Amino acid sequence: MNLRLTPEIADALRERSRASGVSQQEILRRAIERYLEIEARSASSYRASLIPPRRPFQESEEQLVLPIGVSSETLLDRDDRL
Repeated sequence: MNLRLTPEIADALRERSRASGVSQQEILRRAIERYLEIEARSASSYRASLIPPRRPFQESEEQLVLPIGVSSETLLDRDDRL
């Protein structure tokens, strides 16, 4: 994709990039996302799909001690999980 900018816009983009430390490409990507409302739509649909917890978060009083040779990765990497 090629994008032709007026000299004034190109200068402003370079200056904003230099001042912010954000690449010109990233500045343009963010502006296009805002213009097309891509970020807002995906965030609102994400929030709408969240299910509230049955119980609020609580610190655990007990600590799980795994047997020798068993790691949390081993527990998570199982075929019987959905």
